[in-house]
Amino acid sequence: MDIYTIIFLVLAAVIFWRLRSVLGQRTGRERPPYDPYSAPDPVRNSPGDKVIPLPQRTTEPVKPPEASEPANRYAGIVLAGSPVAKGLDAIRAVDKSFDVKSFIAGARSAYEMIVTAYAEGDRRALKNLLAREVYDGFETVIWEREGRGETAETRFVSIDASEITAAELRGKTAQITLRFVSQLVSATRDRNGNVIDGSAEKVTSVTDVWTFARDVSSRDPNWKLVATEAGG
Repeated sequence: MDIYTIIFLVLAAVIFWRLRSVLGQRTGRERPPYDPYSAPDPVRNSPGDKVIPLPQRTTEPVKPPEASEPANRYAGIVLAGSPVAKGLDAIRAVDKSFDVKSFIAGARSAYEMIVTAYAEGDRRALKNLLAREVYDGFETVIWEREGRGETAETRFVSIDASEITAAELRGKTAQITLRFVSQLVSATRDRNGNVIDGSAEKVTSVTDVWTFARDVSSRDPNWKLVATEAGG
């Protein structure tokens, strides 16, 4: 071999040895392969980099605070914790639109309308306010009264009290019982116009216990009278 070939071989060996000393050896300080789906490593940021922390994601959505319930939403109506209050709570739990004050106001109006319609023999008005069984009983008395040629007169003076005495949820049927105390003038006349029962002038105190019911699964918001009895 000539001198130039020997020189090139020596240079190649030196270059190979230098490269091997830098490449191909593991020092234990190598960085792992870059993973584009991994979270950024804060150690890799230089002091001049701006690191903006991202809000952490929660597994459950944050619920808005619920409005606190009043200690006794039936104050002045029924005692808190009483069976009646628990019954009203059960009704309200399945019928969010139920409001006890509105119910009492409606029941008072219905009470006056039913008593007046019964005296006048207004069957159409009674059908919209009474359950079928109660309507049948009222209509029977009306037919008998008309058959004897009698007429009834009733005039309300006042409703002094309308107290809820019972409330419960039976399946899908809500039932509420009220005790009404009213002042009214009531008289029954024969076919000749003579008063045969009651008084056309005297105010009488009357107590009635009526039960109203409603199917809470129905879209019909109206309550109907399902039972009546005379109170003491």
